[in-house]
Amino acid sequence: MRRTRKTKIVATLGPASSSPEQLKSLFEAGADVFRINMSHTSHERLAELHGRVRALEREDGRPIAILADLQGPKLRLGQLAGAPRELRTGTRVGLILDARSDDSEAIPIPHPEVFAALRQGDSLLIDDGRIRLKIESIGPKAAEAVVVTGGIIKDRKGVNLPDTVLPIPALTAKDRSDLDVALNLGVDWVALSFVQRPDDVAELRKLVSGKAAVLSKIEKPKALEWLSEILDLTDALMVARGDLGVELALETVPIRQKEIVSAARRLGKPVVVATQMLESMIEAAVPTRAEVSDVATAIFDGADAVMLSAETAAGKHPVEAVAMMDRIACAVETGPLFQSFMDAQRCAPEETTPDAIMAAVHQITHTMHARAIVCWTKSGSTGLRAARERPEAPIIALTPSLDTARRLSLAWGLHCVLTEDAHDLDDVVERAAHFAQVEGFAKGGERIVVTAGVPLGTPGATNLLRVAFVGGR
Repeated sequence: MRRTRKTKIVATLGPASSSPEQLKSLFEAGADVFRINMSHTSHERLAELHGRVRALEREDGRPIAILADLQGPKLRLGQLAGAPRELRTGTRVGLILDARSDDSEAIPIPHPEVFAALRQGDSLLIDDGRIRLKIESIGPKAAEAVVVTGGIIKDRKGVNLPDTVLPIPALTAKDRSDLDVALNLGVDWVALSFVQRPDDVAELRKLVSGKAAVLSKIEKPKALEWLSEILDLTDALMVARGDLGVELALETVPIRQKEIVSAARRLGKPVVVATQMLESMIEAAVPTRAEVSDVATAIFDGADAVMLSAETAAGKHPVEAVAMMDRIACAVETGPLFQSFMDAQRCAPEETTPDAIMAAVHQITHTMHARAIVCWTKSGSTGLRAARERPEAPIIALTPSLDTARRLSLAWGLHCVLTEDAHDLDDVVERAAHFAQVEGFAKGGERIVVTAGVPLGTPGATNLLRVAFVGGR
């Protein structure tokens, strides 16, 4: 199956989309990566879903990526006395370190790390930011706050601390257990929630040990202060606009989204834009015009992938949501402005042979109207460098590694084909031309641009560029 678009689609699995028939329908509608949210998935269910995706992959013959999204720490209120209760704007409230409170005037928070990290003037948000408190005084087990934005609070509602770096790791005991199972099954990507600092990513990388690629979710304002360092350590980023939109002023989220996408693109690392992209399709068969524009904006920004969450996991129209995302991407990418946007956002190549080769590939492909770029890539680095250029021509990534093919399914524009390593330079060109033809990218007599590394099979050694004719001419 060949996609006619370059932006990839991540679909979250759930009650509405977990049967073999539903998985096949989602894939045929356009899903390239299947996300499994470990917040709602048992180990038994993870194994079952993993097996179904792999069965679909074998049936179709195309590599499909599986993303296991770790839950991360969850901060919640304890059990309130007389809940639900109203907090009035301008009043003062007490916070106590406890799992429950018998005092109707006190709000229990069963997290000692919160009281250890809070400082005077910090904000504390409740229920996805609907209620905002400002800390006036803080002690080891109690705090006083003023209600900046009032509302009704209930037991176990979520707590966010946008101004505070919490002294807790991004990985919980549950995450570590989930990670062990996911890695043993062979998932392709692991997403890390609650990233606050580079050390969080470094810890996960150490545990993963190369068994999967690491995707860091940017959902905490503090992570933005360390974005460059986080990018150096991670394999990909996600703009997780849910929590990011709670902890940042809403009007700044689109600006931050563009900054994150741009930063990832400069380093040639995949970036996913997620949360509420087609939210209305949880219930409705068609999205709003604003949602369509939101998806289109992410595609114009050059995001590698756009993600569906509840739309496919629990919505009434999961297949239609994927199909709609596919149609939006196809329409944007074939429009008259898209390539000019991609070219305007291209970064100058670094002073390395692989970067210079890929910049030349982009220019030669455009000048000669080549039908496709064919990359031989073992580790995936050559394919990612090609994708970073955002060329007009499609990119075929030939690799002997199934793991690499699956991971590259997340990257912009890459059509991955599993094949054995090339035997010599003639084989590099001949098989590149063969796959360009049989995969439907070029016809006999048309030109392609081929890139690889010499010595053959050396990871990251992109140093060869060749223009070739399909069909031996």
